[in-house]
Parts: sequence; structure tokens; C-alpha cells
Amino acid sequence: MRSLILPVKQKHFEQIEQGSKTEVYRAITPHWKCRLENKDYDQVVITLCYPPKKETSKRLEFPFKGITRKTIQHEEFGPNPCEVYAIPLKKQNAQPILTRVYS
Repeated sequence: MRSLILPVKQKHFEQIEQGSKTEVYRAITPHWKCRLENKDYDQVVITLCYPPKKETSKRLEFPFKGITRKTIQHEEFGPNPCEVYAIPLKKQNAQPILTRVYS
């Protein structure tokens, strides 16, 4: 299974986990172009920073639904609008597949 692994900051991880953030963005750079364009993944794995694989509480898995290009204005990319890759994070029924372990 090919996984697109995307580390995110804690505030974004929590928003994704709660369902209020349904896309993640990556700047259009040569690095991300090589990783995203014309690639086929089975799933998107969102991680809280860079956890070890066995720390499942810091991983969220979603089916890969492709990418789109968007122009957005976002604090993470500076004050001016910029073009980004948008990666959707939802199943067809809009519920994330959570692998987070609650105790």
C-alpha cells in the first residue's frame, strides 16, 4: 500500500481529528511537485510531527482522493495569496478513518 505521509503541526492535527479541517496544503515547489503530481497513492497518513510508526495515537489515515491546485491566502504561507496543492482528507461519507487510540 502506497502511503503519502504528511507531518503537520499539533493545531492542524487536532483540527483534522475533529473534522473542522478537511484539506491540507503544500506549497507548489519542485519537492512537492515531484511527490504529488502524477502519483497514485492508496492513502494519506497525517502525522503529528514525526512520530515512530508504533505511536498510532499520532497518526490519522484517509483514502487518497487526488490533489488539486488552489490559490489561497493562509498565515502559514505569508500575507499574499499563493498557489498550493490541496489534498482532501475525507471519506465519501465525510468521516475520517481515525487510528488514534483513546484511553
